[in-house]
Amino acid sequence: MPFAFFIAYGVFSIPAGFLIERVGEKPVLVGAFGVAYLGAQLLALFPNYLMAVGSLFLIGSGMAFLQVAINPLLRVAGGEEHFAFNSTLGQLCFGLASFLSPLVYSYLVLSLSRPEPPEAFWLALLDRLVPPELPWISLYWLFAVVSLGMVGVMALVRLPRVERTTEEQAGTLAIYGELLRKPIVWLFFLGIFAYVGSEQGVANWISEFLARYHGYDPQTVGARAVSSFWGLMTVGTLLGLVLLKLLDSRIVLRLFTLAALGCLTAALFGPGPVARWAFPLIGLFASVMWPVVFSLALNSVEAHHGAFSGILVTGIAGGAVVPLVIGTLGDLLGLRGGLCFLYLTFGYILSVSFWARPLIPNKTIWQKDETIL
Repeated sequence: MPFAFFIAYGVFSIPAGFLIERVGEKPVLVGAFGVAYLGAQLLALFPNYLMAVGSLFLIGSGMAFLQVAINPLLRVAGGEEHFAFNSTLGQLCFGLASFLSPLVYSYLVLSLSRPEPPEAFWLALLDRLVPPELPWISLYWLFAVVSLGMVGVMALVRLPRVERTTEEQAGTLAIYGELLRKPIVWLFFLGIFAYVGSEQGVANWISEFLARYHGYDPQTVGARAVSSFWGLMTVGTLLGLVLLKLLDSRIVLRLFTLAALGCLTAALFGPGPVARWAFPLIGLFASVMWPVVFSLALNSVEAHHGAFSGILVTGIAGGAVVPLVIGTLGDLLGLRGGLCFLYLTFGYILSVSFWARPLIPNKTIWQKDETIL
């Protein structure tokens, strides 16, 4: 099922960029939340396995369009020189949501699993809508309501104008041909692919690794380790926000990636008590990788940022591929050997900090106007 979600990014991200070049960001944002609503509502109404796979693919498709549209907007709204900082701020919101969503899930499941009917009106309504044996479906009703609400918000809100050249407005396939002929585009695409693959590769296998090699209960210790991974990612974004006002984003990326590699080594080869904390600490240091790599990418080209964003977001398919590679290697070499594949993906992210040459670097407090002290 996670594969169905992440592979949608590989299918729809480039078409999303193409559509943005044609019609603009706002219609795409409205449509993205509409598709996400459709996916959530279908599973809420018809809860079965095949519908779950299709639902996750639809939700992933909506999120792909959303990601492609939002990044150029954020770059324009906050200024190119502040893009790394603002993108990291967005990552903070992502981390907070990732930390809170399991708590919402637990609250809904526990509230709807009790023998007595819930007192709150909205819980009583969910109790009538959700099959008694599938209380977790209530979360998809919540997704549907939120997505539908965001359709209305996006339809009403005024968005900043993304200026495009005449060629960009044409939205032809030539734009993609031009971008895909540039080595820098492929290099940054691989950076996004490597990051999302690393993030999901760690998060998906923490619980299994701790159970297999150290005997920890996956339902308790393993689950807490996964939750801590996302929680520490939130904390890491706060640290990243401070450092991005003090240091070049490439230096921040380099320091955090080296720290993540150190934690990965401790998690894979250290004793149980070390591993159960080293895995979550990877989340702390992975927190700035997505926003910094994405901002370096968009700030490294002069035009076609919507189309380029589509190519980059296609790299989120790494979240489908890398965990699968780890599992396949784990069948051959053992899970520890499979997880060693993450040295390759994190190593590539580290390389970005050395070869990236953005046209517009992130603005720090040491800069005055256009002059870098």
